[in-house]
Amino acid sequence: MELERWDGVETAARIARGEVSAQEVVRAAIERAAAWSHLNAIVTPTFEAALRDADAAAPGPFRGVPSFIKDLDDVAGVPTGMGSRAFRGYVPRATAPAVAEFLRAGFVSLGKSTTPELGLTCTTEPEGGEPTRNPIDLERSAGGSSGGAAALVAAGVVPIAYASDGGGSIRIPAACCGLVGLKPTRHRLTDLARTAKMPIKLATYGVVSRTVRDTAAYYAAIEAVAPARGLPRVGRVEGPGTRRLRIGLDAGSPVGAPVDPAVRAAVERAGRLLERQGHHVALVTPFDERRARQLARDFFNYWGLLAAGGIHLARSFRRRAFRPDQLEPWTRGLAAHFKRHALPTMVGLWRLHRFSRLYDAVFGRVDVLVTPTVAAPAPRLGHLSPAQPFATKSERVHAFASFTPIANVVGAPAISLPLGATGGGVPVGVQLSARRGDERTLLELAFALEADAPWPLSVDGWRARAPRSVET
Repeated sequence: MELERWDGVETAARIARGEVSAQEVVRAAIERAAAWSHLNAIVTPTFEAALRDADAAAPGPFRGVPSFIKDLDDVAGVPTGMGSRAFRGYVPRATAPAVAEFLRAGFVSLGKSTTPELGLTCTTEPEGGEPTRNPIDLERSAGGSSGGAAALVAAGVVPIAYASDGGGSIRIPAACCGLVGLKPTRHRLTDLARTAKMPIKLATYGVVSRTVRDTAAYYAAIEAVAPARGLPRVGRVEGPGTRRLRIGLDAGSPVGAPVDPAVRAAVERAGRLLERQGHHVALVTPFDERRARQLARDFFNYWGLLAAGGIHLARSFRRRAFRPDQLEPWTRGLAAHFKRHALPTMVGLWRLHRFSRLYDAVFGRVDVLVTPTVAAPAPRLGHLSPAQPFATKSERVHAFASFTPIANVVGAPAISLPLGATGGGVPVGVQLSARRGDERTLLELAFALEADAPWPLSVDGWRARAPRSVET
């Protein structure tokens, strides 16, 4: 049996039918984790506990399906390292509410997946440690901050994994690794405990998966027991919708940065596929460059505030054992940037709150906006390393990841789909965004695109993908 090719829905169904036991599935996942240990995607394995508890998993729709928890959120009795030397030794007594919600769907956790320090960047390459590698090309980044989760799913170690997104941290690694990554509407799922004091709650948790079916089934599973208050129901989405939609297409960078030709081709191809499905597709410029650049500056200043808050948390946790050199240059640089721009940050928070008006105006004209997820395929390791000079890394991050933060600022849903590839078979992600609360439309379109342009479900499939994959 090729368990690594099953998605989560199929795995759970086979367990429920008695074709295979949860313990067999978990044991096979542990063997795959060992075979892919060179990805450096697991920070704390809990294999023995997973084997012990596999057959006693929660009776949810994913009962017995192995997974991993991103190392920014707590699992009782398992170290939470936050991707940082400054948090070594922290072992929580309680499981975070968001993680508990995820596990209630029936998943069996095999441990904690890697993340960059405090989740503050879009690659998972710790200073002084081994980088998390992309299983499709080991010399490339798996993205961040859910880099470990994406690498493990893309390699077939597990079919679906817990992830979180505060500026693109689900969608960016999904794009880098050829996965489906949906950032939900703010408050769709249980709020992350670590966002409680944020002036703008950018971050939410979610999942990365290889199939649209797994992502849709997860949201249906949570909604069945804990529907979100004040939001339209997603319902159980099992295929394409029937409505014909107004699709806005924009392949350019909102801040005027270069966009890789393979990325442009993938976005344009998505537009042609959607038009062929009967939707009205038109080229749009959703936000003028001046406003987009201001949004990017305000977001970056706020990101610096979050870094300063993370340092304060580390200092209060470690007390006398805390040393600034336990933190990476990128984290320290962000906090210093905030201190230099404290007043503009406060003014920028007001603008970030008001940006929802501009977003809503765009979605008065279109139902879905199609853009790149990131401006280029997964970068080579080192290009976005937190050890890069702060000014260099800042410039590169702005150029690479200017598309994803908008959905975090306004709290809207956005999904990355692997709808293209380079000539060398490196995945290219395309992002679809919608109104707040409209995950259903995104999932219906995702099902339709997956049916018309199926993506490889294995590493070997991506490696074999030819340049014509971005053509109609």
